[in-house]
Amino acid sequence: MSIFFNYIFRQATSALLLILCSLGGIVWIALALKQLNVVTSQGQDALLLIKMTTLALPNLLAVIAPFAFLIAAIHSLNRLNTDSELIVMTASGATWWTIAKPLITLAIIVSLAVSFVNHIGMPWSLRQLREYIIQVRTDLLTQVIQPGRFSSPERGLTFHIRERTQSGDLIGLVLNDTRKANESQAYLAERGQIVKHEGSAYLVMTNGHILRRAAGDKPAEVIVFDRYLVDLDQFDKKTPGTIDYKPRERYFSELYNPDPSSKLYKAHPGQFRAELHERFSNPLYPLAFVLIALASVGQAQSTRQNRNERMIIGFVAATSCRLGGLALNNVVVVNPIYVPLMYLLPLTAMVLSMIVIQRNAWPRAKKSRIAIMNDAIIDWVVVRFTKPEHEPEGVSHPPYLEQTPDRGAIK
Repeated sequence: MSIFFNYIFRQATSALLLILCSLGGIVWIALALKQLNVVTSQGQDALLLIKMTTLALPNLLAVIAPFAFLIAAIHSLNRLNTDSELIVMTASGATWWTIAKPLITLAIIVSLAVSFVNHIGMPWSLRQLREYIIQVRTDLLTQVIQPGRFSSPERGLTFHIRERTQSGDLIGLVLNDTRKANESQAYLAERGQIVKHEGSAYLVMTNGHILRRAAGDKPAEVIVFDRYLVDLDQFDKKTPGTIDYKPRERYFSELYNPDPSSKLYKAHPGQFRAELHERFSNPLYPLAFVLIALASVGQAQSTRQNRNERMIIGFVAATSCRLGGLALNNVVVVNPIYVPLMYLLPLTAMVLSMIVIQRNAWPRAKKSRIAIMNDAIIDWVVVRFTKPEHEPEGVSHPPYLEQTPDRGAIK
């Protein structure tokens, strides 16, 4: 049995790694294409692009890994059935646990890996990604913007500098911000400097003016300043400009006991609650998926039986279960009363799969009771009217063919 355990474990592990690498590669390419403007329009090298896209992978691998394991488990069981290996094992007296043990062991490993990514890998990678985004935003002014040229890093935002010193200071800076429909601002400064502080980047301008125009008939405002600071994080709509991390960027302690003064927590407490329970419920899905796979294609079947139908049913059932969990995650953001359902859904899938596995572990008579009674009556009639006068001794009949002394009814 240890040989069979190692055989199935190697088959499932190799399939899992192949599928996970394939899906991860597809996701990485999609992320690289999405962030290609980092190289083409923001003057960064390809190495930074690779770092940023790689750091974004753990955020998605926690969702991809259970599906990769599901496909690997179904593929491995179907292959064992195709090669008649499950039939041989069943005929030699192996139970369903013999077949399930290596797959469940692999499912536990996947669950532990998903837990590690959820609690440690994902927050760390997203925080590192935030640092690279700040670096890109900072380099936007120090490298991409060329003297004497108008540059637009995003729609409604225009930069222009007269020259740049060797120390990186910007001379003759013009910044025009028209991203808001009801307001436009133009900054003019003799000198500008990029400063990093506590994970954020700032543009410090000296000796300049601010021309602010509002919609309607309101007059324009002109503000003269000696020193003015602009938060560069506001130029990126997707990234907050403070150290107040998003829920997915926080570790367990920061999610379980967030800072009450956190602006993000005050504005969206439901996101913190949903993220916390998602990290604990997500590792349950590999265990649910392996039981669903065993319930659908884990029984020995001949080549005449339709295995494709069972494979499709198992995959659809597992996918529906996971999509239901993602939907519950969004519902928990609004109402905390649905938190137990996030754990109950995969646990229910496990229980139902175990019931199906136990029912399939023993063969059942496919004839109804009426059909069995009809066969018994026909056999009795045949024996009653074809029985020889003198029956040899030692001949026995089935219990339902034994006759009473009056030879008139079946016992």
